[in-house]
Amino acid sequence: MTINNNYQHGFYQLDPDTILDALESVGVFAEAALLPLNSYENRVYQFKTEDGQRMVTKFYRPNRWSNEQILEEHQFCFELEASEIPIVAPLKFKVNGESQSLLTFQNFRFAVFESRGGRHPNLDDNNVLTWIGRFLARIHNVGATRAFKHRPTLSIQEFGFEQYRFLSERQFIPSHLKQAMDSVCLPLLEQINQSLTRFKDLETIRLHADCHPSNILWTDDGPHFVDLDDSRSGPAVQDLWMLITGDEYDQPEQRNALLDGYEEFREFDDRQWYLVEALRGLRMINYMGWLARRWDDPSFQHHFPWFNQSRYWEEQLLQLKEQLGAIQNQPTVFNWQ
Repeated sequence: MTINNNYQHGFYQLDPDTILDALESVGVFAEAALLPLNSYENRVYQFKTEDGQRMVTKFYRPNRWSNEQILEEHQFCFELEASEIPIVAPLKFKVNGESQSLLTFQNFRFAVFESRGGRHPNLDDNNVLTWIGRFLARIHNVGATRAFKHRPTLSIQEFGFEQYRFLSERQFIPSHLKQAMDSVCLPLLEQINQSLTRFKDLETIRLHADCHPSNILWTDDGPHFVDLDDSRSGPAVQDLWMLITGDEYDQPEQRNALLDGYEEFREFDDRQWYLVEALRGLRMINYMGWLARRWDDPSFQHHFPWFNQSRYWEEQLLQLKEQLGAIQNQPTVFNWQ
């Protein structure tokens, strides 16, 4: 989907009146107060309807996903919802006689969701991890039933090589650190590539793909999962590794607690744990590239003012060097117990 520069600028300047008018176009009448939520990629707002119902609307960033890719994300949500998995799926509205979840107003694309509260899960509690593991397995069971046609697969080409090339060509890396960064990132990318290639026979399924603790909201009734905006295909471990947050002594116990729940519903190929450090390194490089690609957005310059400062790049260089060492020093045989 190609969006002109005027629309891109309009997205940066999206104002409350336009948001309220968009909602009213599908019969949702909000109170004037709109609460911006913590989302940098899209514009997301919580609001109350006139009858007191709490809801959330998401306005999609232009030139990121095509309509087909967004609708595939929605369809995945609907499948999970139909399987009684606690996911926050978009609502459907009658538009021109058809039920639609992807809505448009003045060329803006948006969706509306129920607002469901919750807190971050306590990942130090093994019972919580086991509970989450059960639902992740059920998500993956649904994800394995069919393949995405339009959404991409998690790949080192997109998240690694292309991102680092962008950083280099646009000269985001300070000149006095460029040689040192190359000496770390290029071998790191090669190590990541070797790891991913080594286990290329692992099953690839539809995933949440950005399953960090902030995308799981916990209540007394258990977890519910939000924000499948980054959903894509990949190995199952991509939805597990970011939930292992302890130190090296706690990680085996956390891993086992997560798998205790997961393997009640789905078998897990333990070879996937070999990919964790590679996936962590790939996420680090992708994050730098993501910030660089969004730097023209004034909100990014406001929220990430340190991105173009030498200190940030010096810290990244150190962390990337440590990550390269973590991959190079991985044991050839893991004790998962």
